[in-house]
Amino acid sequence: MAIYGEQIISKIADEGDVSALSKYGIIRDDFPTLSERRAYDFVVKYAQENGGKAPSYASIAGEFPDLTYIPGVTDSFEYLARGLKENAAKRMAAEKVNGYQDEETGKRVPSEFAEAYQKMSAEEFSGYLKDLADKIKMRTSVRNCQKATDVKTDFEKFLTEYRARKAGKSFRIWRSAFAYINEQIGGYLSSNMYTWYARSGRGKSVIVMVEALEAAIQGATVLVWALEMSTFEWLARAYSYLSAKAGVIHAQIDGVDYDAGFDNKAMLFGKLSEEYERELEEFLRNLNESISGRIILRAADHADFTDRSVRQLETDIEQYEADVVVVDPIYYMDYEANTSKTAGGDAAATSKKLRLLAGRTGTVIHVITQADENANEKGDDGIREMKPPKRAEIKKTKAVLEDAVNTFGIDTLAHEGRGVIELGKGRNGGEDARVEIVYLPNFGIVREISGGNGGQFVSGF
Repeated sequence: MAIYGEQIISKIADEGDVSALSKYGIIRDDFPTLSERRAYDFVVKYAQENGGKAPSYASIAGEFPDLTYIPGVTDSFEYLARGLKENAAKRMAAEKVNGYQDEETGKRVPSEFAEAYQKMSAEEFSGYLKDLADKIKMRTSVRNCQKATDVKTDFEKFLTEYRARKAGKSFRIWRSAFAYINEQIGGYLSSNMYTWYARSGRGKSVIVMVEALEAAIQGATVLVWALEMSTFEWLARAYSYLSAKAGVIHAQIDGVDYDAGFDNKAMLFGKLSEEYERELEEFLRNLNESISGRIILRAADHADFTDRSVRQLETDIEQYEADVVVVDPIYYMDYEANTSKTAGGDAAATSKKLRLLAGRTGTVIHVITQADENANEKGDDGIREMKPPKRAEIKKTKAVLEDAVNTFGIDTLAHEGRGVIELGKGRNGGEDARVEIVYLPNFGIVREISGGNGGQFVSGF
């Protein structure tokens, strides 16, 4: 095994500069032997007391005679740090599995792996393995400030990315089902998080489902975490939407003809007519013709869907190679630890990790949350006015607003057959834009009626 630790200490002594330790994230535990770790301590303490300078190797050798000096090391610090950390990660894995003899205390440390295997349930042990894999991966991480971008000199990076985007290779835009949203924000860009919010029962799950299915129609692989909805319920809504796009049923409502889909409630209760049952079966057998992408659903009634953490979401994204993700709703996820010890800190930490996850995986992540109920919605006549919630009315966590590139407030009046989507925040434009919609959920119809191509048809429940 290469002696990266002794090479690093020798090179630091030769160059008289300890900055490589912090620059590449080299820590004490990366070194394999007790003498190397103590030499590391000596170098760090010397630098703290001598203006950042490194001790000579004569000083190091005087303190640690069993340490081998290697003169004239020509390998870069980045290469040496990467090798040191690779070995440290392997050593850590071996110690977790086999146990080890602690050089500093002389005590035998038992196998953590074996203890976890014996004491944990299968589900807990699976989580332990994931945590261990994450820690091993983190141990191999080498910081390098040279990987940052110099705005004045690294313009070639920008031009390379620009050409890739022009060719459609670097990132994707998934078009909204609503033409006016496309007009305002250009569609949904990969590596971004979008937040949707409404009061209870106002159609937020419906509209985001429509956007997800539209992405699948365009060729996206869509991963849906339906955390409060059963599989059958979600599928009934989805099939109603898709059949409505195909114009399977023609309905006349208040003298107006509409293209509609299979009746959602009739499907939920198994009460479609025999004719419609035959048409439904035929329609479903031919779905591949209308959907070029994939739709992967994990719903509330899936027996094995017990881990709802950001880490598990990332695993699912990687497994299914998802392009678009729906989290409905965020407050049913397993929240991250509240390390800030502040009210709502767990939700805020989860939102931040989702935002970073979108960037790291190059996905579009649609997050749904809930707004506070408004006692002043009804006028003096007792009739509720349609009023999309504002950002300040978010109920569960405000962080999902700050972390999103765009936010969308939703309100509907089902008994009047209308609704509205309002863009509450637009990092790339569109703030305060409104999309007026026809909202007739009993007939499976949601259709844009203003802005852009106001006649574009959208359906869902």
